[in-house]
Amino acid sequence: MRIRICAVGRLRPGPERALVDDYLARFARTGRALGLGPAEIREVEARKGGMEAEAALLDRALPAGAAVCALDERGRMTGSPDFAAWLARERDAGRAELAFLIGGADGLAPTLRDRADRTLSFGPMVWPHMLVRVMLAEQLYRAAAILAGTPYHRA
Repeated sequence: MRIRICAVGRLRPGPERALVDDYLARFARTGRALGLGPAEIREVEARKGGMEAEAALLDRALPAGAAVCALDERGRMTGSPDFAAWLARERDAGRAELAFLIGGADGLAPTLRDRADRTLSFGPMVWPHMLVRVMLAEQLYRAAAILAGTPYHRA
């Protein structure tokens, strides 16, 4: 199952980019044998038209037929083992693609968020959208490590 992270804004070279690249490379190596990955990031420009303009660009970045998970502070909070189990269920259901949506500084437009198959939250705190990419990339790698039975995740 291929993963696409559709995100508003460009992640510039720097520590966040290095972390995302590292975790996605780890995810690709660990997930390959599990039928997970690779993961790619599709970035869209932040727009002056606000969330609705960004939503139109994000919608175009979604792969056809993909399951969609919106990252939003109002979403469901889950633990890493449950996240890993959900990824495995999506894979086992025959999903070819899974897309994660990360909005811009103002979040996701409700029209796009409400269309998602699942809405996930990294907690009630608001996180900078660039850090959300890092957190998602790490959780994808952690999920693959859990499913592979490696010692990375210690609960």
